[in-house]
Amino acid sequence: MNGVVLPEASAVPEARPVRRVRGPRRKARGTGVVRVRRRKRTAGALRRRGAAAGAAVGRRKGGRRRYRIGGKRPAVLQRRRLPAGTEGTEAGRERTEAGRSAASIEEALERGRYEGGELLLEQAVPAGFTLGDLTLQDVIAAGVDALRPRLLPLIDAAGVFHEFEAALAEGRPLSVVRLGDGELLALSHDRVYEAAVVRREAPFLAGAGMAVPDHAARDRLAAAVRQASIVGVPLSRRRHYGPLLGPALAGNGIDIRSLRLTESTINYSLYQTGLLARLMQGRRLLVIGNAAPGTAARLAAAGYAVTGVISPVRGFADIDRVIGEAAAARDSYDLALVAAGIPAVVIAAALAAEFGKAALDFGHLADHIAARPPGEI
Repeated sequence: MNGVVLPEASAVPEARPVRRVRGPRRKARGTGVVRVRRRKRTAGALRRRGAAAGAAVGRRKGGRRRYRIGGKRPAVLQRRRLPAGTEGTEAGRERTEAGRSAASIEEALERGRYEGGELLLEQAVPAGFTLGDLTLQDVIAAGVDALRPRLLPLIDAAGVFHEFEAALAEGRPLSVVRLGDGELLALSHDRVYEAAVVRREAPFLAGAGMAVPDHAARDRLAAAVRQASIVGVPLSRRRHYGPLLGPALAGNGIDIRSLRLTESTINYSLYQTGLLARLMQGRRLLVIGNAAPGTAARLAAAGYAVTGVISPVRGFADIDRVIGEAAAARDSYDLALVAAGIPAVVIAAALAAEFGKAALDFGHLADHIAARPPGEI
């Protein structure tokens, strides 16, 4: 064809044996010829080969090259390359995935910061004006200062200590209770949030003494908050702390401005300032709660007079029994330390209001003291 004369079959030379070289080898399928694995090409040779392939046949329809001259990969493929020295290794893949996860988390945090702060400020700026060099922090600080007349004062640790000292000296009732996320969510169920939402958001409530829904327990908790002498409230602005305080109280008909307030961590503030040690010194103590035996042992070893222990406290269903035992022993103690989860609010308020005692919602400070070395609190 085309003037080319093909040699006859007999003229085709036989395949010559291939010279053996060092390295692995294999037979080609269907022949007796032994093929030798080619030596690994250098990076430069591969680039030159890629350039030639790109120039000759690497074009798509419309004349566009599939790869750039020089054999370089497209940018989308280059981004997938692992760091040098880690190609194909499990550690390299894990580091790459960790980097992508960190980038995604940072992107989500940045979006949250914008939508939860800067966007709100952006929408509040009147038309025709710009904030210029004012920052979000500047605006918040100015706003808080402008709202100072509406801020609610807190009694500090020294003030709470003096309240207890005066009440104990005069034989007056005094109860200090504390509201954290558990108490606020318990107050909120079927008032602010549906009970199903609270169960999903706060599965720990059952372990803290309340199984939601329990409207009777919720109403009893609200009554104890109204009854308490001083109420500790959260300063944190996380979702179920400070922002929930107003709605949770209002949903139960409690006017927050009618309450005397301190911080919800007042138990730790008294402890860390040494005022709790001064308060307990020379007073007969009743310790109530699941951690009460260990707490009482450490207090006694440190020289404090523990005259009674009531334990355990099994949630709201156990409140009346505990109050009954404390009432029976009311002449044997001066100060009750109550560490019983959400029921502690009800117990402390009742011991003061019904039996004229001084009571402090002790919280997880009881666990801390119980874990201290003997002789130390």
